[in-house]
Amino acid sequence: MSTTNPRSAAFEILLRIDKERSYADILIDRELSSGFLQGPDRGLLTELVYGVLRRQGTLDYIINRFSKQKSERLERSVLVLLRIGLYQIFYLDRVPVSAAVNETVKLAKVLAPRASGFVNAVLRSADRERDDIAYPDKEKDPVGYLSTFYSHPSWLVAGWIGQLGFAEAESLAKAMAEPPPLTIRTNTLKTSREELMERLASEGVQCEATRFSPLGVRIITAGSVARLQSFRDGLFTVQDESSQLAVMFLSPEPGEKVLDACAAPGGKATHMAQLMGNSGEIIACDVIGRKLRLIGENAARLGISCIKTVPLNTARPLNSIKDARFQRILLDAPCSGLGVIRRNPEGKWWKTAADVAELVRGQKTILENLAGYLKRGGILLYATCSTTREENEAVIDDFLSRHSDFVLEDLRVLFPAYGELITPQGCFRGWPHRQGMDGFFAARLKKI
Repeated sequence: MSTTNPRSAAFEILLRIDKERSYADILIDRELSSGFLQGPDRGLLTELVYGVLRRQGTLDYIINRFSKQKSERLERSVLVLLRIGLYQIFYLDRVPVSAAVNETVKLAKVLAPRASGFVNAVLRSADRERDDIAYPDKEKDPVGYLSTFYSHPSWLVAGWIGQLGFAEAESLAKAMAEPPPLTIRTNTLKTSREELMERLASEGVQCEATRFSPLGVRIITAGSVARLQSFRDGLFTVQDESSQLAVMFLSPEPGEKVLDACAAPGGKATHMAQLMGNSGEIIACDVIGRKLRLIGENAARLGISCIKTVPLNTARPLNSIKDARFQRILLDAPCSGLGVIRRNPEGKWWKTAADVAELVRGQKTILENLAGYLKRGGILLYATCSTTREENEAVIDDFLSRHSDFVLEDLRVLFPAYGELITPQGCFRGWPHRQGMDGFFAARLKKI
């Protein structure tokens, strides 16, 4: 797949994602690590792949406006070529329209030669008549409007409207269609946030402190942070601000025994180790063994030794640690990931409302199972990176209705400085359109 042409590389990646449901980040990293693309072409590849995935619904709507054959009936290679061309025309100001059209047609002559004339005609017509494209009416068809204009599945935006109202749902839909911020967490076992920011500045990185997390730093300049010496020295790890806050709300203390269920790739486990001063014991679990290696590698780079990785399916009895009881449990439950579709935009086109219902059943099972491994007086934090009520508040309400020995602690009382982030029920809710962080939920349960 490796090539010196970023548009060709983007085509191959997008086609694989469409056919195989491969993950964009893995394919992009693999292509960039080959070294064939250099300089600005590396950024263009990433922009094209993620941009097309984020705007796919809108791009297909435009295709249907200017093509006699609807998008779902086009050959996949032709459809992907049109998406790449239209994305450049409508969303990339720094790429001249003539270059976008010419380069796409040139690619079509190699990859889909019989359709090159068709591709040329659709792209030129779309550019020429762009001001005449009519989108669904906001008032008459609010779901259709948000779904089409901001490029999200209609079932998803319908849920946002029901949850937030139209005006705020539009703000969320807009934010979810934009590139996400890059946020890192200071490794306080080795440095302070102020010292880290000075080090980053010396490495040519422009950054700023996050608003809520006392350990967070938002990277402003583009580039791979993994190439920085400060990264190799273990001074920080990549972690969104909402994820950092979730660990803060669990508040593990030095010397405690903590279970991190569904722990890979280890961002929260290593954060807990920092808060615990690298003392006590953290059992980090995941059902996939190769993911556990990532936790070990991250911990080693950060200089952390209190994490023990264990392969476990937390939906079943934890036989290998069946006699263990924990003072804190972090359950970052397997979820729809609808709060992070800015980062993994391919996922929003694969999921349905039925998938959410299936995930909820699994979340309830895991929560029920893990509750038995918590000591009396212990704390369990249930968290997801989903925006739905079904995966969050509804799961907690269901659990509490069957467990009188647990109470939901009000984070507004425990963490009054973060009241802006806490729901009336006392749970943490992070939102891209409100605070700029990933969509996230956390509820703190205490066993009494």
